[in-house]
Amino acid sequence: MSTAFMRSRRTVAIVATGAAALLALTACAGGGGNAAGGSKFSFLVNQENTTIPDLLTSLSTDQCKAENDAQPLEVETVPQTQLDQKLQLLAGQNALPTQYAAGNAPALTKELAKGGQVLDLKKTLTDLGVIDKIQPAAISTIEQLYGGFNVLPYQYNIEGIWYNKKLLSDNGIQVPETWDQLTAAAAKLQGAGVQPFSASGEQGWPITRLISGYIFRDLGPDALQKVADGEAKLTDPEYVAAAQAVADLGTAGYFGQGVGSIDYDTAFNTFLTGKAAFFYMGSWALANFADETANQIGSDNIGFLPFPSVTGGKGDASQTPANVGLPMALSAKAYNDNTGKWLTCIANNYGAESLSKADTISGFTVDGDVQVDDLTKLVQDQISSTKESVLWFEALFSAKATETSQKNAAQLLTGATSPQDFMSLVQADLG
Repeated sequence: MSTAFMRSRRTVAIVATGAAALLALTACAGGGGNAAGGSKFSFLVNQENTTIPDLLTSLSTDQCKAENDAQPLEVETVPQTQLDQKLQLLAGQNALPTQYAAGNAPALTKELAKGGQVLDLKKTLTDLGVIDKIQPAAISTIEQLYGGFNVLPYQYNIEGIWYNKKLLSDNGIQVPETWDQLTAAAAKLQGAGVQPFSASGEQGWPITRLISGYIFRDLGPDALQKVADGEAKLTDPEYVAAAQAVADLGTAGYFGQGVGSIDYDTAFNTFLTGKAAFFYMGSWALANFADETANQIGSDNIGFLPFPSVTGGKGDASQTPANVGLPMALSAKAYNDNTGKWLTCIANNYGAESLSKADTISGFTVDGDVQVDDLTKLVQDQISSTKESVLWFEALFSAKATETSQKNAAQLLTGATSPQDFMSLVQADLG
């Protein structure tokens, strides 16, 4: 998947429209045998996503040729803006294709699952004997987002703080393991005339990721689920403390000048030209790091730091922030033995195919010897060692609350909005 597409997926406000009406549609549709699929491995995907169709097509001519002969792959595309409407229409007709791109928000897939339209992948992959081909961290992330293992992790991203090894070494700084050590390192770098952090205030989410990272380390991995469930509020003092910790970084000037106007590409450039020491970003950044023209500090000079622990906190650095970049569900009604064979072949081969052909990391294990660079290996090792993942700040928010959060994030750093006011604004839009 291209970096541009990753950015569009992560920055646009998305709404699962019509979800309330979906159950009524599925209930009225009856139990007829009109599901799509059957003799075809039909696959509905948003047209902006070319990576997965290309890789599945490649498998269909090689490792999965026998499966494709029995149930030929048939790809249909739809603009992402029309995806939710298309899925709702097909679900109402009991005609979802064999595999389809999950809706623009987890809520839609959850509603489809309630209506019996989504294949239970934990049971199915266990029955097929290939559940071990999915990374436990990916399953953990999916279950948190979708309420069950209901989508395949064709892409899987972890997040953390990338750092410039030379800038830390030149200033006598050990790789931080705690938040206090991170802030002490930032102060030392600032004193030496080095900008500690690079972030896009225009995007907003790279800043709110720091807030959620602190929340998870301080209050535990279920802290934002408690907010979603109404058991806690963002305006509770312990949650405001996380916003305060991040705001303090801004007040100290650790993000440089004009952070509110810094766009995504400029933030990347600041780090890759050696002008900032720390950069919070996901593992999709590997594509940028591999660009030798853009990466002027060199891949050998880049390290990865899991979000640091907070002294006395209930969370720890083994709980890795993660997301499923390209979630795909399978139809429970279209599933048959041939689909099971396809699914088995995908589980056995997609991880290596994705890595070798598209240079992308998935939530599938990689079988076979695929040569990767050191940074990619570092990310793979981090994923493999992760047994529990955590989400991001807005993962369980409404679209309105997400927009409010990301629009006001830069003002939190500049002091234009206080931590209490920032959390109050977001909480108000959570309903």
